[in-house]
Amino acid sequence: MTEITTSALLAELHKAADVVAAAATKFTDEDVKAPSALPGWTRGHVLAHLDGITNAMARQLEYAARGHTVELYDGGQDGRNKAIGMAAGHSADVHRADLDAGLERALNAFDSLEADSGWRTPIAYRGGVVLDGGLALWRELVIHTADLGAGLGSETWSRRFCEHLFDFLAARVSSGDKLVLQPLGLPPRTLGSGGRSTVVSGMITDIAAWLAGREPSLGSLRATAAADGVELPELLPWPSGTPAAK
Repeated sequence: MTEITTSALLAELHKAADVVAAAATKFTDEDVKAPSALPGWTRGHVLAHLDGITNAMARQLEYAARGHTVELYDGGQDGRNKAIGMAAGHSADVHRADLDAGLERALNAFDSLEADSGWRTPIAYRGGVVLDGGLALWRELVIHTADLGAGLGSETWSRRFCEHLFDFLAARVSSGDKLVLQPLGLPPRTLGSGGRSTVVSGMITDIAAWLAGREPSLGSLRATAAADGVELPELLPWPSGTPAAK
């Protein structure tokens, strides 16, 4: 598993926030109405979701600082979906203002954490701790920046981010599969321990994009089994952000 220090994660959050905020400044009202890379979602839907998740994660930390936990979204998943639907049609200026405010709130919450203990404080997201929330926000900001279709696709993702996705998205490998990831020029990684072994080779960003359910932007992916070309294996759904029912 690839580890990241809390100081490095905080720097990555600020960098990702700067990138997505800068991308949003380029959009006109017509741009916001245009399709995103996500099926059925406009850029406005993606921007509304980014506003929602930044405020939701900030709320996780704000409650945690008071010794409490709270569900990720006010009103749960239904509340999330309704909020996105209501905000998706906003003008570009309103989206920018909302996104900037959400990013500022979330970054302030993470910047205010005490060195180590604050990152280990329990939160409701994934039944984990603040560190899990920070990693989640990093994923949301970087991946959805690519979804906006603003010329910052998965080919811009860092090696550190791609390797984090390999760790997090190993949960998408079915129990019967074993994936041997062979990023070009880098050490191989194995995900899963099933009996069906598939080698997935290509640029590290293309492999990470595929694992994240996105279209690889460099066209380098190749899957083989017993040295023969095969189709890429089916992946399980994205890991749930809520704790499993007991």
